[in-house]
Amino acid sequence: MAESAAPSAPPALPVTFRPNRTRAVLLGVGLAMFVTITAVAVLLDSLSPGERVSFVFIAVLLSSVLVLLSRPKVVADEAGVTVVNLTSTRRLAWAQILRVNLRPGDPWVFLDLSDGTSLPALGIQPGVAKARAIGDARALRALAEARGTGAADH
Repeated sequence: MAESAAPSAPPALPVTFRPNRTRAVLLGVGLAMFVTITAVAVLLDSLSPGERVSFVFIAVLLSSVLVLLSRPKVVADEAGVTVVNLTSTRRLAWAQILRVNLRPGDPWVFLDLSDGTSLPALGIQPGVAKARAIGDARALRALAEARGTGAADH
């Protein structure tokens, strides 16, 4: 992420960052898919009861995958940051976050942590709404610099 000319003020806490457009599309497609597959299962007379149940099971399974993909978010509050990714949730204190990175071509934000690792934060991703993701990454960076140990490194 390129440095901005003027540092922006951190947003008020608590704040949640998530890819809302992507989430709306995933949940909408999941609902439409579930309704369509279930309707096909009910309306096809040639299906046995077991086949109908299989259709509905597949509809639930596919919709569940889309719900899982819509899960990522980053929640910042006074105590720190909670990163919710596809299958994991990690709570971080502000002091653990050294840097917030969103470089050109990155699929999402990466948090450089004090233990030497990097944590992907899928809740901020530039795929559909690039300008919003850059703004969210800058806001999270401003919060990390204001509240954590990252300010001394820049």
